[in-house]
Amino acid sequence: MENGFVDCHCHISAHEFEQDLDDVIKRTTQAGVRILVAVTEGQEEFDRVLQLKKSYGALIAPCFGVHPLQSNGGPDKRSVKPQDLEAALPYFYQHSEELVAIGEIGLDFTPWFAPSEQEKNDQMKVFVQQLEVAKELNLPVNVHSRSAAKVTISTMKEQGVTGALLHNFAGKLSVAFDGVKAGYFFSFPPAVCTNPQKVKLIKQIPLEHICLETDSPALGLNKHERNEPCNISLVCQYIAQIKGLSTEAVQFVTSQNAQRLFTKINQL
Repeated sequence: MENGFVDCHCHISAHEFEQDLDDVIKRTTQAGVRILVAVTEGQEEFDRVLQLKKSYGALIAPCFGVHPLQSNGGPDKRSVKPQDLEAALPYFYQHSEELVAIGEIGLDFTPWFAPSEQEKNDQMKVFVQQLEVAKELNLPVNVHSRSAAKVTISTMKEQGVTGALLHNFAGKLSVAFDGVKAGYFFSFPPAVCTNPQKVKLIKQIPLEHICLETDSPALGLNKHERNEPCNISLVCQYIAQIKGLSTEAVQFVTSQNAQRLFTKINQL
């Protein structure tokens, strides 16, 4: 893969991009992005992300996953249930050769989404089952861990997961170090540039364990504007500034990290 950015976590199959996707992709490649690790949140997105792979080739690196939060049929979200995964599972095996990772999966214990132990238990069942699939298929995982950083990392370690990206990580530094010791990677989107609370985290996590992401169409600099993969340079510059490094060094090392984690991006 030629040198360039790897957006390790984006939702390029999201409906927010449907109307002008060709323009978005053009801006993406012009910004020097070479790979979009395209996560999904449920079965309804799987065919779409595979179609994008056919349309845009090596730029798109597909992932299948069932997110801990699911749509309620509208803008509202609910905690995932085991049956949400049951229907999706056959697709993981059917398309395993086309996938670079299992994701977006994980835990979200935000109180209004997981107010009781029942929701937390259901999320854990779905998470662990997808970790088992990832191990079986020899794929890394692309992970969400809001309000659940410690239990997410400890669960992955208990399950013997060796390849993981904790996207938009917001846990404590001590928890991040547990992940670093396990060999996991951490990524941060452009929204981090306006969040001074993340400075210490970015400063202390070794660059060898950091990847770049946009999480587009969400988590841009302005939460009221659609984020795009072309904005990945913003977070690269921010990390370089915090660590006292050149943007070229951060781009190179984070891209190398992405290739170490998502080994199949060089093969698809």
